[in-house]
Amino acid sequence: MGVSGTLEYISEKMSSSHKHKKKKQFQTVNLKVRMDCDGCELKVRNALSSLSGVKSVEINRKQQKVTVTGYVDQAKVLKKAKSTGKKAEIWPYVPYNLVAQPYAPQAYDKKAPPGFVRKVENPAVASVKFDDPYMAMFSDDNPNACSLM
Repeated sequence: MGVSGTLEYISEKMSSSHKHKKKKQFQTVNLKVRMDCDGCELKVRNALSSLSGVKSVEINRKQQKVTVTGYVDQAKVLKKAKSTGKKAEIWPYVPYNLVAQPYAPQAYDKKAPPGFVRKVENPAVASVKFDDPYMAMFSDDNPNACSLM
């Protein structure tokens, strides 16, 4: 093995070791976790606090919301929450004021906390296209496009 072969070998080893180490970035992970009592809340808090990189765990039992901040991976936080035996999912709601208006009724969720609605990936409102022939006659962009004159 010559000098170039040795350098390639060392270079390969150095780069492959960096590929396996993913640097976690500081983030906030919001989960919806079903908790009914102080015992449930304590069980979830202890489990999530034991994860490496966790800086804080905040629980709002009324909203069934758990907020974990730190150098964590979202998938690992969710997996750890599910390991407690509680029903857990990534926070499925968005604030009502961020929803496209008019509001799509099928996205409404009675279980959502006040001021929140269920997050919808492809709202039906966005996919509806109106081809009204009367709307095509008038244009605010081009006032000379009026076909009635």
